[in-house]
Amino acid sequence: MAAEKDNERNYNRRDFLKSIGIGGASLGFLPLLGSGVRAAEQESKAKVALYKEKYRPQFHFTPMKNWTNDPNGLVYYKGEYHLFFQHNPFGINWGNMTWGHAVSTDLLHWKQLAHAIKPDELGTIYSGSAVVDWNNTSGFQTGSENVLVAFYTAAGKFASPKKPFTQCIAYSNDRGKTWVKYKNNPVIEHIRDENRDPKVIWHEPTKTWIMALFLDKNDFVLMSSKDLKQWKKLQDITLPDSGECPDFFPLAVDGDKSNTRWVFSGANGRYLLGSFDGRKFTPEGEAMTSVVGQHYAAQTYSDIPDSDGRRIQIAWMWKGKFPGMPFNQQMSFPCELKLRKFDEGIRLCLTPIKEIELLRNHRYDFSGRIVRPGDNILSDVSGELFEIQAEIEPVDNAVVGFMIRGVKMTYDSREKVVKCGNKEARLGMVKGRIKLHILIDRTSIEVYANDGRASLFWCSPRFSNDSVEFFVNGGSAKVHKMNVWRLNSVWNR
Repeated sequence: MAAEKDNERNYNRRDFLKSIGIGGASLGFLPLLGSGVRAAEQESKAKVALYKEKYRPQFHFTPMKNWTNDPNGLVYYKGEYHLFFQHNPFGINWGNMTWGHAVSTDLLHWKQLAHAIKPDELGTIYSGSAVVDWNNTSGFQTGSENVLVAFYTAAGKFASPKKPFTQCIAYSNDRGKTWVKYKNNPVIEHIRDENRDPKVIWHEPTKTWIMALFLDKNDFVLMSSKDLKQWKKLQDITLPDSGECPDFFPLAVDGDKSNTRWVFSGANGRYLLGSFDGRKFTPEGEAMTSVVGQHYAAQTYSDIPDSDGRRIQIAWMWKGKFPGMPFNQQMSFPCELKLRKFDEGIRLCLTPIKEIELLRNHRYDFSGRIVRPGDNILSDVSGELFEIQAEIEPVDNAVVGFMIRGVKMTYDSREKVVKCGNKEARLGMVKGRIKLHILIDRTSIEVYANDGRASLFWCSPRFSNDSVEFFVNGGSAKVHKMNVWRLNSVWNR
């Protein structure tokens, strides 16, 4: 769980205690289905149509209302992508951590469901992961559906009386609609500090479950289990300049399944590459960074079918500001992760999932242009929701870029730096060109450069206008390719 520096100012002790049956009748948590949704919608319509609010992202996930942060329990089962998320049922700011829940069939259109896992006497519910227990190793399955098992941290310092942080599980036998906590929680007792954020995967060669768990600062641990209930330590791992929310998964290099690396990552995008035999992770080289900007606590999906073959990731676009909105914070657009080999070595790359094409509307084509200082080939383009794909050749060490609704995004071909707002990354050109893939929503800009070799995330609703400009300084530019698509809102159906 990405811990906030501020205290739980908005933590309502009375509501929390009552919700877990302490000190009075249980109040439960705010339902987000049935009458709960209808009541919320009626209240919202008095002000503005739900999901049409001024600063409501139109193709990035946000909850109906209140605070959200880390994505949790990303798991795919029988045509549904499950997105659980840190959520405050009682307020617009961080507090009362509970697992919210939404499902989608295409990673674009989300249906928010009732809260999945609620606080109890062990604490509030911090971040974690989920898997499909295909072989019922846990023994939790009771019907014809395969059992889904979720792993989460019980944040004991918010229990009454206070307790240490421990790792717990809950399971669902009805495709994730309802969840039952394991009667013998916690399955992993306190190790040290605020140990948290269990990420669990299945290791097929050894028929073993593997857990990556954050301990403190840059320290993590790998553990193993045969039944998801009893866990033993495998090894300690240090990931420099990182912290919390680990992920751990294999990826083929340039799509070659005979050449695979394991990726061990932390909340801020720092990662190690290495090998893993089911017992030990052996890093190769130093820690690296895959993303820059407001992209945090990312997690990848479990149990996506082999026929799909993608490693899909969602992150919290943290620290955004959404003045006057009924919700607070948003998720990143889902990305596909790939390992690609460059002259400097193998690197983790991010690109938007192909489903973005389903939102495309009108296309502008500005390919084959020569652009000089003072030119703006996008002068007739304006709006809120866009996708841009461009391949540009800067001439005479030019700086090329876009002014996107008042936010500047540039590539300096002399300094080899790509920048969006105040976020930047070093990036060389490929055969004298820079490739850019940009997503623009009401409150965010995502820049994927050179097929995801560098990715920058900018989240701010304070755009000054609806204009989009392409410019060149200090030289000229050959625009070999530039397509600009207007995008439809996911709420327009």
